[in-house]
Amino acid sequence: MSALIQLENIRKTYFTGEVEVHAVRGLSLGVQPGEFVAVMGASGSGKSTLMNLLGCLDRPSEGRYLLDGQDVSDLDGDTLAEIRNAKIGFVFQGFNLLSRTSALENVELPMLYAAGSFSSHEQRERALCALDLVGLEGRAHHHPNQLSGGQQQRVAIARALVNQPAMLLADEPTGNLDSQTSVEVMETFQKLNDQGITIVLVTHELDIARFTKRNVVMRDGHVIRDAAVPDRFDASLELRRLGADQEMAQLVP
Repeated sequence: MSALIQLENIRKTYFTGEVEVHAVRGLSLGVQPGEFVAVMGASGSGKSTLMNLLGCLDRPSEGRYLLDGQDVSDLDGDTLAEIRNAKIGFVFQGFNLLSRTSALENVELPMLYAAGSFSSHEQRERALCALDLVGLEGRAHHHPNQLSGGQQQRVAIARALVNQPAMLLADEPTGNLDSQTSVEVMETFQKLNDQGITIVLVTHELDIARFTKRNVVMRDGHVIRDAAVPDRFDASLELRRLGADQEMAQLVP
C-alpha cells in the first residue's frame, strides 16, 4: 500500500534578520492510509512547523513531500490552496466557527470553495451526512452559542470531513476543552478512524496521545521516537468509567 504522506529528508529553515532558524532538520516520515498518529514535542521542537508542512500551509526549504502520491513540495500558492481544500480537513483548537450561522451552514462552507460546484441540495445533504458522522444530526440548526464546547468541536470535525479529504489534520483539538469533553472528542476521532479515515493530530497532552495508534515525538527538528501506542486508551470505555465515577460521587453523602 502506498503511503498517504511521505516526507523525504525535509528541511525547513526560517530567517530572522541574519539568523537562520532550523525548524525541521532532515526529517523523513511516512503515514499509511487509515493510521491515527499523534505528533508530540515541547515548544520549539518543530511539531508546529511540521504541521504547517503537512497541511500545505508552507513549503519545505529542502526535500520532498508526497501527499497521496503527488509531489507538493514546490507547488504555487493557488495550487496548494486547491489541494488543501480537496485533500486535507483541518480541525483547530479554537473551533473557528462562524457565530451567526447554524451548524449546518458552518459545515457547508468548505463546499463553497471546492473545485467542483455543488447544488444547494447537494451541499445540504453532504453537510447533514457529515454531522451524522459526528453524532450531531439533531443539532444541525443550532448556532455555536447553543452548543457545548465538545459539540462545537464536533461541528468543526464535520466541516473538515465534508469534502471527503484524504486525511484529517488536527492541531491541539482538545486544548480548549475540559477532561471529559476531551475524551468525547477523542471518541469521535476513534470512531472516524475505525471507518478508515486517516488522522494526524498534534498535541502536547500525553493522555490524549494515548488515544491514537502511533506516537511521533520531535525534538530540535528531529523525530526522536516513532512507535505504536502500547495499551491504547479506548475513549468509549473511558467515558463509561467517568460516568460511573460521577454517579458514585453523587451517592456519597
